[in-house]
Amino acid sequence: MTEATASEPDERVLGRRWTVRLDPAGRGSTAVRVSCSRPACAEQRLPSAAVGRAAAVEHLKSHLRAVAGPRTGAYCACRAENCHTHISAADRQQGVQPWRCGGAVVLAVLSDRQGRWWQAMECCARCAAATPGAKVVTTTPLPCGPEAGSPATADRPPTAPAGAPRFSDTSPPAAGRRNVPAPRSSPSPRARPHGKIAQRVVPHDLRPAVLRDELVELGDLFRAYQKRTEPDLALLADLHERKARAFTTWAEATGDPALQQEARRAEQAAATARSQHLQRTGLGADADGPAVSRLLNAPAQWEHVRSVLAHVADHSPLPGPDARLLVLMLTLRTAHTGTGNVVGQDITALGLTDPQDLLEKLTDCGWLVVPGTVEDLLASRPESPTAVTVPSLAPREDGSGPFTFGRKTRPRLSGWAQRIVSDKKLRKARATAGTHLLALTLATRTNGSGRLGPDDRGVALSSLTAAIPVDPGELPRLVDQLTAAGWLTEAALTDSHLTGRLTERVLPLTCPLPQPDRAGQAG
Repeated sequence: MTEATASEPDERVLGRRWTVRLDPAGRGSTAVRVSCSRPACAEQRLPSAAVGRAAAVEHLKSHLRAVAGPRTGAYCACRAENCHTHISAADRQQGVQPWRCGGAVVLAVLSDRQGRWWQAMECCARCAAATPGAKVVTTTPLPCGPEAGSPATADRPPTAPAGAPRFSDTSPPAAGRRNVPAPRSSPSPRARPHGKIAQRVVPHDLRPAVLRDELVELGDLFRAYQKRTEPDLALLADLHERKARAFTTWAEATGDPALQQEARRAEQAAATARSQHLQRTGLGADADGPAVSRLLNAPAQWEHVRSVLAHVADHSPLPGPDARLLVLMLTLRTAHTGTGNVVGQDITALGLTDPQDLLEKLTDCGWLVVPGTVEDLLASRPESPTAVTVPSLAPREDGSGPFTFGRKTRPRLSGWAQRIVSDKKLRKARATAGTHLLALTLATRTNGSGRLGPDDRGVALSSLTAAIPVDPGELPRLVDQLTAAGWLTEAALTDSHLTGRLTERVLPLTCPLPQPDRAGQAG
């Protein structure tokens, strides 16, 4: 890079850039805050993400309406940051050549796919075209100069007129070299991209232009949502609501009844997604808990888990936490028909002190029946599991049993318990059977936001000692183990209750209690 080029940022005014962000207003609330990087803009607090997104977009548009357009002499804002928006650090390490800015000065707008921030920047046409998702709002044409090859330029390199932008990271071409034509200031009409949504191409000449932009953006957002690894039903409902409004306007502008039908389908999809979101979180529309995608996503499944834990606490044939944990896991494997497949790793992974002795005691008392020996069960592998039977769980003659859930629900409940017991941080902390039982129990004794007990009152110690067969003096040690493993925070033990909150990383494993105002007080 030449000395003249290196000093470009100091010789010309730096391109403007401002960002509007959408962030949560605080934990346990659906409110959001909208902030702008420009110091004169005050922060806004709004009741929901949908309202916040609309306000953020409108705020950015107000800035774009207020500015006079891109300045001809501005230095490319993207170039000033080494073009990091379209040339990654990994590409630079692999030897990608430095970007050469060029073209007219433009105002470009870009946003992230999740709709959390929107940014406008003053940059060159090349950087705007190379930046994924960037949309050019306004363009300043390059000043016209003498044509290359004319008598005025035949013996020397072309020079830009005074005040014209010169986006380049190279020095002027040496004398005698062929001059490279400057890039075109804007793409030809045939190169104009067409948006697509719901298998429909958005006409580039659709009016009003704000409708066309909304349809194109919605198509991009729906495609981005399909690439997500985790669902966000609240976001999906917002997208369908926007689609319904946009298609209604499109139908009114074109008189196409098929577009109106698509709008009605989008309204139905929005209502369905919103309902599924509330069902997954177990919270009402006025709830103050965070949106969580839970492993068990229906309140009925949460009640089934609590019924299994209560049954095992009342019917465990052997004393002690090791036996209780083993009985619980075998119950979940055999709950529907009284018979289920088990492999040796299912038992050894529980971290029991002497699993063989416990299995022998369970078979000796008749609670468990295995086709061979206990040694064979412990040695069995996934390709040849052992079919074990718990006679007390087999259906009676009238088809009834101790549990009411069906065969499709049983593996979901078993997988939930296995996920908790095999948690990496609990295994790393060498958690005992008592600690695992406490983790399982507390996961079913929270409200929607992870606070212990109904209405944030904590869990009674009497109910914990009934579910976890340990001396009350052992509970502080178990609580400390869960805290160290990142399961529990803000924990406090009183003479009667354990209060605290499960951490965010384990919220997907929780089974919230019914709301007190709907189902009374729960233990």
